[in-house]
Amino acid sequence: QVQLVESGGGLVQAGGSLRLSCAASRRTFGNYAMGWFRQAPGKEREFVAAINWSGDSTYYADSVKGRFTISRDNAKTTVYLQMDSLKPEDTAVYYCAAATNTIVVKTTPLYWGQGTQVTVSS
Repeated sequence: QVQLVESGGGLVQAGGSLRLSCAASRRTFGNYAMGWFRQAPGKEREFVAAINWSGDSTYYADSVKGRFTISRDNAKTTVYLQMDSLKPEDTAVYYCAAATNTIVVKTTPLYWGQGTQVTVSS
């Protein structure tokens, strides 16, 4: 079992930046691929970004490519999502997720956090 706790959400103006953090409970954090998803009101949850266990492979949804950066610190068992040039359409609840590999973490993660709200005002 892996427990995930997100933090760092909030209200920001369009064009601004936020950094989300996701702290994982297990010391075997380094064995897991990690991902971020988001869900806007009235919409389905969608994939945002993923990173492999070592941090040397990253994947992004087209809608955030070039604006968001995923990274991880295995010593701190934490994954981050740096969000720059935010747009009102980025407004959503952002969820952290974990799985055994990047293929699974992008589609059907095993573990989820509780989510953190990001609101971008125009």
